[in-house]
Amino acid sequence: MLEMANNRLYKFWDNLADGLKTGLPQNEVKNGGENLFAALYDSPERLRGFINAMTGISVGNFATLAARFDFSKYKTLCDIGGSGGMLSIQVAKQNPHLACTSFDLPQVEPIAKDTIAGFGLSNKITTARGDFFQDAFPKADVITLSLVLHDWNEENKCILIKKAYDALPENGALIVIENIIDNQRSENVFGLAMSLNMLIETGEGFDFTLNDFSGWAKQVGFKKIDLLPLAGPTSAAIAYK
Repeated sequence: MLEMANNRLYKFWDNLADGLKTGLPQNEVKNGGENLFAALYDSPERLRGFINAMTGISVGNFATLAARFDFSKYKTLCDIGGSGGMLSIQVAKQNPHLACTSFDLPQVEPIAKDTIAGFGLSNKITTARGDFFQDAFPKADVITLSLVLHDWNEENKCILIKKAYDALPENGALIVIENIIDNQRSENVFGLAMSLNMLIETGEGFDFTLNDFSGWAKQVGFKKIDLLPLAGPTSAAIAYK
C-alpha cells in the first residue's frame, strides 16, 4: 500500500483542493488520461501493484473476519471483485468446510490463481471471471464485497447490493468490508479520509455509514443488518436475506 501511495496517490492528493471545489477526479483523468480502472487494467505491472496494495491493506481484515464471523451454517462463499483471492484464502484456511470462489475480471484471474496455488488451496478455492456490473453474481450462501462499494456512486452501490441479494438463498448473508464511517461522522478519520481518496480517484465514489448501508440493503429486501468490527478502522457490514 505504501508503494502505491508513493507511486500513484501522493501526487494526486496535491490537487485535493481542486477536487473539493469541482467534485471531479484528480488522477490520470484530469490531464486527459484514462479513468482509474482503465489505467490499472491497461498495464499488467500497474494491475499487479494495485492488487498487491489492496491485499496488503486488507489481509488483517480478512483474517479477522475468518475468525470472528460464524461460517459454520454456510457451505459456499463467493468474493465479488475478489482481486488476488486473499479473502477466500483467509476464510478457507480457517473454515475448511467452505467452498470459496473468487470472482473478478479476466485480467485478474491469473494473479488470483497464482496466489491461491501459493497457499496450497487450489482444491478449496476456484476462480470465476466476469464483470460484476454486466454479469450475474455466482450463487453462494455468502457473498462478500471488500473495498468495492466505495468506488461507486449511490445508484451503482444499490445495483451491486441488489445483485448480491439475487445471488443469495434465503437466510444467506452479504458481507461488505469497508472503512465504515460512524453515523455521527466524527470518529472514523481513516474512513473519512478514504472517502476523500475516492473523490480524487473516481469523482463519484464515497465511503459511507452503517445507516447509509442499512437503508440501501433494506430497500432491496435484506431483513437484518449487523456490524462486525475488524482490524483498525475497518468493519464488516452484514446484511441477512
